[in-house]
Amino acid sequence: MNSFNVFTVSASALESQRQRMNVIASNMANVHSTRTEEGGPYRRKDVVFSAMAIRSNPDNLVGVKVVDIAADSTPFRKIYEPGHPDADQDGYVAMPNINIIEEMVNMMMAFRAYEASVSTFNTSKAMVLKTLELGRV
Repeated sequence: MNSFNVFTVSASALESQRQRMNVIASNMANVHSTRTEEGGPYRRKDVVFSAMAIRSNPDNLVGVKVVDIAADSTPFRKIYEPGHPDADQDGYVAMPNINIIEEMVNMMMAFRAYEASVSTFNTSKAMVLKTLELGRV
């Protein structure tokens, strides 16, 4: 087993959580977007993760990667605002299917996962450095 593979695992987790935080930030930024290039309101997006084998030993070490950024299929929220330019004939506006509280919780979870990966990386680095010190004695 290559002892440096732990850095590959940590790096894959860091990259995946960074992408997740970017998607969550995009969701939060578009909470009031009623018009998109695709037409209609912004649709919430979510990151789909998958395990990936680390090349030297696919049975034991796995990393993580983002395989898709999927659109959430929950229905749009409808609010009554007859003066809005995007209101339908009954005065209702279709708003993005984003719950800002849920997005904040998702952001905190992604941040905690990112922190855990940084901690793992730093602990592994300290162990490798200590091993190198022992080799010099």
